[in-house]
Order: sequence, then structure tokens, then C-alpha cells
Amino acid sequence: MVQTTRRGMLQTFSAGLLLGGLATSPTPAHAKQGYVDAVLADGEPPLPREGSFTMVVLPDTQNYSQHHPETFLAQTRWIADHVESRRIVCALHLGDVTNTSAPVEWERARAAMRQLDGTVPYFMVPGNHDYSAGGRAVDRTTLFSEYFPKADFENLASFGGVYDKEPARMENSFHRFEVAGRKFLVLGLEFGPRKDVVRWANEVAAKHADHEIILITHAYMYFDDSRYDWKSRGGKQSWNPHAYALAKATGDDVMDGTELWDNLVSRHENFILTLNGHVLNDGLGKLVSQTPAGRDVHQVLVNYQMRPNGGDGWLRLLEFRPDGTVQTFDYSPVLKQRNESLQNQFAMALSPVKAS
Repeated sequence: MVQTTRRGMLQTFSAGLLLGGLATSPTPAHAKQGYVDAVLADGEPPLPREGSFTMVVLPDTQNYSQHHPETFLAQTRWIADHVESRRIVCALHLGDVTNTSAPVEWERARAAMRQLDGTVPYFMVPGNHDYSAGGRAVDRTTLFSEYFPKADFENLASFGGVYDKEPARMENSFHRFEVAGRKFLVLGLEFGPRKDVVRWANEVAAKHADHEIILITHAYMYFDDSRYDWKSRGGKQSWNPHAYALAKATGDDVMDGTELWDNLVSRHENFILTLNGHVLNDGLGKLVSQTPAGRDVHQVLVNYQMRPNGGDGWLRLLEFRPDGTVQTFDYSPVLKQRNESLQNQFAMALSPVKAS
């Protein structure tokens, strides 16, 4: 297992600050909370290289849905406006769509995401704030599938299916598409996936051995470049799915990052990448681990919610290049800036997937 080296200072934020977003004063960008180690530059990232295409990551929009809906709208409007120029093939939402799971927040989120309808497919998962009244994640009740119903996705060419025990719900789903001669499958799993959901996910992965699989789920990587690992680290890692009332109410029927690695990702030789949000501090992390056959799997945490104004509208662009690498760029269509720090702009060399 190879771990990346962390950069210097980490900023810790209390959960209480996140409920209403962060109030800021008009100070220089580097003096603001959340920008201590930033390398900010004006303008958009360079356009994709010839033969490249882009996937756009939307992590933790909870503060936008509650307090800054104009920012959420600006994000998806920018994606829709740049589908052609950046060859955007999909958008990936990593959960915490809302903050308190209130209907008004779901309505704002739906309005923002619907700006992509008919333009580019988007794939979503719920986060802990999307469960239970007040977003307290005390059980599995959620409005996710009411506001993003299966009917909105099942007629799309990219739609693959949903968790077989909940055929009308979208909390767990998979999506397939081909681009540049490559077959991709995006596997979206609920917050702290249940054991039987992981059983289903294994079946999906096995049936699509010739697809490059990207796992999106809300809680997997931690900010110190390690996976969540309740068994060995317990409460030493904050916000592990096992620590939530949801777990206590279901006989601890949840899986964290290490359990997902052991019971799903490492069991197949076609996962190329995992993506999650959820985690605070600097909200960034990356790790490369090897499967039994020696293939590298890149695992990435990205979350901006601690930054001013609920996140300042940052997106992560994943540029898939013909040489098998992925170049990341972080860009805010609100600030019209990119972040060129080594934690925000880096390359990943993907291991190829053998055709079956």
C-alpha cells in the first residue's frame, strides 16, 4: 500500500460552523479560512488535451442547498455551458445533497441538478445529512428518491440498474457509458452501505468485468490519506459511519472505507478510482492501494464545504487523457479561480483493465 505525503497545516472546523455555512469578511483569499495552503490563480483550467474527456465532481452541496442556492445553480450552469468545450461526459455528486433534509433544500438541489437534464448525465448518492428529519442520520429514511426518482434516470442510455432489494429507489445505483473506446461503470452506494447492498455491488462488478469502475460513496477516505477503519481506529477518526445513530439503529449494518476495500473494491480487478466527500479538516486526501493482482486503485477524498460561503462553488474536474492518466483541476465558477496547490491539482496513473 502506497500513501501520498501530506502537506503542512490542516485546519479543523467544528460541525456547528457547517450548519449555517461560514460567514466571512472581505479579506484577501489566502487569509480566509479554508485557503491557508491554496495556490489560487484567476481563470479556468486549460481545455482538455486532444483525445481527452472530463468528468466533473460535485461534493457536499449541503450548505448551498440550505443557504446559498445561487451557488449550486452557478455550478451546474457552468457544467452545462461547458459540456462541448470540455468534452464533459458526466457529473458525479458525492452526497450530502442537503444539510437538514428539509423539502425546500431538496427542491433547490433538484432545480440545480435539473439544469443538466438533456445535456449531460449525472450520478448521485446520498450522504448522512440526507437521512432522517433534520439530516441527523438516525435511520435510513430519506427523501433522496422522492426528489431524484428512478423515473428520471431509467430511460437514459447510461442507466444500468438499482439495488435489487429496493427496485424503486435510487440510493444505490449503477450507470454505464462508453467514451473514447473505453467502457465505464459508475457505481453509486449509500452512506455506510449495508452488507446486502455490498453483496449486490459485488454482483454488478463481476458482471461488468470489462468495464472500468468508479465507486462514488459519501464516506470512504479520511483527511490523513487513510481509509476509514472503525475496527482499528474507532473514534480516532471522526465521522465514521459506524459512529452514527443510523448504525446503532440497524445493528451496525454499515461499512466504512476499509470494509468497502476489503469486501468490494479489492475483490475485483476493474476498479480504477473511488471518490468520496463528507470529511472535514482540509477535506482533501488521496491514497493508492494495490489489488491482489498488483493493480493500483486510486482513492480520493474531496470536500469543500468548510470554505467561505458554504464552499465558494468549487468543482473538481477529472480530465481523462489518452495515455491512461487522469489530471485533476479544481475550479470555482463563482470565484472564477482555480486552485493549483499540489493537493488540488495532480495526476493519477490508472491501471488498465483487461478486456474479458
